Amino acid sequence: MHEVPSGRVDEIAGALLAGVEGELLVALGGGRVIDTAKALAAARAPGERARVAATPTTLSAAEMTVVHRRAAGADGSLPGARPAIVINDPALSASQPEADLAASAANALGHAIEGPATIRCHPLPALAGHEAARLIGAAYGSGGDPDRDALALGALLSGYAIDACGYGLHHVLSQTLARLGGVSHAQSNAAMLPHTLSALRSRGAGDTGAALELARDLARRAGASRLGELGISEQALDECADVAAQRPDLDLTPPRLSRDEIRALYDAAL
Repeated sequence: MHEVPSGRVDEIAGALLAGVEGELLVALGGGRVIDTAKALAAARAPGERARVAATPTTLSAAEMTVVHRRAAGADGSLPGARPAIVINDPALSASQPEADLAASAANALGHAIEGPATIRCHPLPALAGHEAARLIGAAYGSGGDPDRDALALGALLSGYAIDACGYGLHHVLSQTLARLGGVSHAQSNAAMLPHTLSALRSRGAGDTGAALELARDLARRAGASRLGELGISEQALDECADVAAQRPDLDLTPPRLSRDEIRALYDAAL
């Protein structure tokens, strides 16, 4: 058994490469833990790689995707690894405290909305994304405690949608912010989604009015309404905008955002 520490998946997986063996890697945890297992499996040659089994404890939907960082020191040209076995029990995947759960739900909502807006989307994952967004909205519809069973199913469907359709502008901005800005992936999603929705709407995401109100509510519940409140500096946002502007995933939600447009979205969230 290996405890996955905090930090970057590529660095964590690189440090674990020499000590992790076996034909089945079982990941119990959130997106960082599951992505680490995927990175370890992907570091092996295709004929020798382990299978991954994932039991998520957050709404990250990492158990549904083939996207992940590669282990430091490994051959980055090898294909990614998608879990072959997924056990998604709402008692675990939707078990976080309310603030963390809301941030994780914002990540899932971003998957659900952005997936159907990419140029790689087709009808089946689009339907999954729309249903995921509906379930997440219904889970918080009463304004009180969320329906955690609905959140678990919504997150799982959102992962299917984003895996099939690919990431676009929202996740480029959020992932870059998490990597360089010193905040969690879920918090960066919660803070950015109210501001990226308008850009997604102009790129084919459909009517995002109801999603905008939900995104604002999730950011408030997560304590991530403003980037400044999370300790993000202007200097960090300059670096994030520079790096995000180079990401090829921006092409999946055309027209491609410019560096100045990215910086303006970061400023709006600050």
